[in-house]
Amino acid sequence: MAEKVIRVDDIDGSEAGDVAKRDFEVLGRTFTIDLSEDNHKRLHETLTALGPFLDNAVEVKPAGKGRKAGRTAKIKGYTNGDVREWALNEGVEVSERGKISDEVYAAFIEAHPDAKPDA
Repeated sequence: MAEKVIRVDDIDGSEAGDVAKRDFEVLGRTFTIDLSEDNHKRLHETLTALGPFLDNAVEVKPAGKGRKAGRTAKIKGYTNGDVREWALNEGVEVSERGKISDEVYAAFIEAHPDAKPDA
């Protein structure tokens, strides 16, 4: 018994005899798609036009989602808000937002020995 496979162009739905599985690479990742010769040519032209933009662009990494594995806590049992509030009350310069310096954490721990993280 014979079987007939009909490939359908993933872009325009055509079933022309020249539709074939086409592999292409973008940013080091390989993709595959069923395309006719005409759509394969369009894909190739598009990737060629896109090349200079990709070559000159810088990848933007997504923002982190919480702590990264292996990072140790700066303090234990207190929040950064607690550290900032203490610093302001003590006349220690600290930003309203953003990173708190290691020196401020060290001074907070000195004033609150129970905040020292486990080593």
